[in-house]
Amino acid sequence: MRTITIGIDLAKSLFSVCELDSTGRVAQRRDLRREAFGQWLAQVPQGTVVAMEACSGAHHWGRRCLDAGLQPRLMAAQFVSPFRKRQVAKNDRNDAEAIAIAASQGSMRFVPVKTLEQQARLAEHRVREGYKVEGLAVSNRLRGVLAEFGVAIPHSDAALRRTLANLSEWPIPQRLQTLLLDLQQHWHHVGEQRAACDARIAANAKADARCQRLQRMIGVGPLTADALVATIGNGTDFKNGRQLAAWLGLTPAQHSSGGKARLGRITRRGDSYLRTLLIQGARSSLQRAQATPRERATPEQIWIRDLASRLPFGKVLVAIANKHARQAWAMLARGEDYDPNAWL
Repeated sequence: MRTITIGIDLAKSLFSVCELDSTGRVAQRRDLRREAFGQWLAQVPQGTVVAMEACSGAHHWGRRCLDAGLQPRLMAAQFVSPFRKRQVAKNDRNDAEAIAIAASQGSMRFVPVKTLEQQARLAEHRVREGYKVEGLAVSNRLRGVLAEFGVAIPHSDAALRRTLANLSEWPIPQRLQTLLLDLQQHWHHVGEQRAACDARIAANAKADARCQRLQRMIGVGPLTADALVATIGNGTDFKNGRQLAAWLGLTPAQHSSGGKARLGRITRRGDSYLRTLLIQGARSSLQRAQATPRERATPEQIWIRDLASRLPFGKVLVAIANKHARQAWAMLARGEDYDPNAWL
């Protein structure tokens, strides 16, 4: 029988392939090295569904499938796990079969394949986050070493710079000053690299009309706008703004039964980086709304002020971030400019 679905368990070197026929039975299994896998993929009949988990390298192979005329299907790993026959028997072959079975489900949700441009822009954000974490680690290392010699520094980068500039005033051994100088230079280098990433991201956002439209919302700057565009493109993979908000984990989890709705905390699923940016932007939206006189406030700012008067701080931020996500989808999917009165 003709192969209709192929499940692939991706790896660094050895790829496991499972082919299903039209009845859903396993027609063939094979294990291929990386070079052989690329050659075999070019020989698969056009139009065949090729399913993979959305892991590292999946978007690259998804683009290779598109170039070969295949239909790539990327799925979140948590959607594949229930289709493994035995949860305790996890191996590459069982995973490939589970991927193929999951992809054949009519209600399965798939991850869109990102373009090279999208992945390149997202790489800037990932590298920037790495520099941010590394810079914090180096600054904490400096504070920890200095604290051992009685030098207590307030929790700010400016205070740390002032202390490092006046090390000679403290009774610190010479060999330690040399070590601290090396650490200081590394800290400054990491900060410069992060600033360079910020500049490139801002340039990308300035050159993209979609990012310019998104930045008209209070609380959405170049970083958030560029991350949104690089991640979801025009937003056409989502039916509406509520789907985008749910994908970002900004909607409450449901534990409903017997017709009685029970809502819990937000799911915190999906892209944690985008969710963090939107919630941080919601802080500035809340501050701006509270600082603006009511007679000059926009309808959205009035809504935020009323919300803040009856809900805890954290819930207010999530509600604002949820609204911003839905507004961003409408602006991207429909090509609209920001209108603070549109929801009225």
